[in-house]
Amino acid sequence: MHTRNTPSGASGAASAIVNVVSIAGVNPSGGAGVLADLKAFSALGAYGCGVVAALTAQNTQGVAGVHVPPTDFLRLQIDTLFGDVQLHATKIGMLGSAEVTTTVAERLAHWQAANVVLDPVMVAKSGDSLLARSAISAMREALFPQAFMITPNLPEAGVLLEQRAPDTVKEMYRAAERLRELLPLSSERWVMLKGGHLPGNDLVNLLFDGDRMVELSSPRIDTKNTHGTGCTLSSAIAALLPQAKGQLHPVEAAVRHARQWLLGAIAHAGELAVGSGHGPVHHFHALWRRSQKSP
Repeated sequence: MHTRNTPSGASGAASAIVNVVSIAGVNPSGGAGVLADLKAFSALGAYGCGVVAALTAQNTQGVAGVHVPPTDFLRLQIDTLFGDVQLHATKIGMLGSAEVTTTVAERLAHWQAANVVLDPVMVAKSGDSLLARSAISAMREALFPQAFMITPNLPEAGVLLEQRAPDTVKEMYRAAERLRELLPLSSERWVMLKGGHLPGNDLVNLLFDGDRMVELSSPRIDTKNTHGTGCTLSSAIAALLPQAKGQLHPVEAAVRHARQWLLGAIAHAGELAVGSGHGPVHHFHALWRRSQKSP
């Protein structure tokens, strides 16, 4: 996995608790974006930081508007944070525009960001667009070289590969191989292709590093409360990657742990009552159940 130098003046360098940052948009309903990422980090034992790359007016039913702050301020957010806090992983979500995408890529390269997990967010659960078409080439050309792992779903894979989205597991295999070819070939990089859009009773994800293809399958959970599942899975992986260091097959171990935790979050999503559309998953399903059982 990628490593980076500890910033001068950083505190807590010897702590066993890892620091993880989300660079993404803000969804006021809390089911996706930076707010959901911070919940995932916290639920999985990581300290969460956040950099706001975009603002949305959004609820569980749809997106009413998007505002992208000036890139100078985005750059200032990143530099101020990375200059002080030792960050063990970086999750990237909604970026909104080509200018934001290239700015994030430039600053991550400058800071030699560790364990960058890129979720190429393009469309909200409601179908609303969250990424300008002009930003797609910027993502491939500027941001992919910084990514340790990319986590597209099937429609996003189709856009990135300029082809129709895969609609069978066999086509997923070929798409994962082609996506890996978009990443630097000279170092360890991973593709996590999410197959949630495939029909059927099983959820299939593919994890591929250019050599080894791991097929991860689980039963599909029947619920409408799946808002932010892509954001949440990517964030969970980012939180767990630095914690899995030293394990056998650490990347696979982190991804398996993240998927198992997310399945629990989806299964318990019905315990929440948030909005009237696609509700969020229950990030703290395990923690809150334990606290409720305590005397």
